[in-house]
Amino acid sequence: MTPGWTWTAAFGKACGVLLQRIVDGLALTRISPNVLTFLGLVINTAAAILFGWANEHNFVRLFLYAGLVIIGAGIFDMVDGRVARQTHQVTIFGAFFDSVIDRYSDVVLFFGLLVFYARGNRFFYVVLTAFVMVTSLMVSYTRARAEALIGSCKVGFMERPERVVLIILGALFNRWGVMAPVLWVLAVLSTITVIHRISYTYQRTKPHLAQPQPAEAPSAELRPQGSPASAARSATPDLTPAPRA
Repeated sequence: MTPGWTWTAAFGKACGVLLQRIVDGLALTRISPNVLTFLGLVINTAAAILFGWANEHNFVRLFLYAGLVIIGAGIFDMVDGRVARQTHQVTIFGAFFDSVIDRYSDVVLFFGLLVFYARGNRFFYVVLTAFVMVTSLMVSYTRARAEALIGSCKVGFMERPERVVLIILGALFNRWGVMAPVLWVLAVLSTITVIHRISYTYQRTKPHLAQPQPAEAPSAELRPQGSPASAARSATPDLTPAPRA
């Protein structure tokens, strides 16, 4: 091993090389990055079906399979953008489509868990999973809405990669009941992330709230007849567009 390198650095470089080989192979096929993005959703849907199909007798095996399937879907999630850049197919719509499909992928996995807990009559975890689903969407929504106002809002730590990693860990190690604490962690940290982004956006927009508002002009009823302002207004044609029917 090269002096100064660690095992984790070597592992990361090996994974990077493998990922680049996959990207190179996909680039040669000239496949659309949007197709790769959609395939990721299809694979995540298969994982959600495994979650929902599980019961008290086979949940260990099916959750393990679901975790492995989610890892496979993650590969498509990692390569679609790289393929787009390497094949010069980067588009604004592609970024929009990727974001939308990511939200569907999030929801479908939690929906599978909802079905699993509902079939097992575990009402509390049905509610908890639904809450995690909502907060996960709000993490993404608060960033998108904030960036439409202030340009950048990357604060917080419970982004989609972190959520996916936690779900994978919960699925792979659910033999020891790991999925339940994973849902608690997701619920708490996602809520903290949403609050952090709301606070950050408030702080960034607060100076605009302090700006003085322009004084309103006196109404026509209060303006003296024959005043210069009144004459100027009467001489100016009305350019206000008529309301749309």
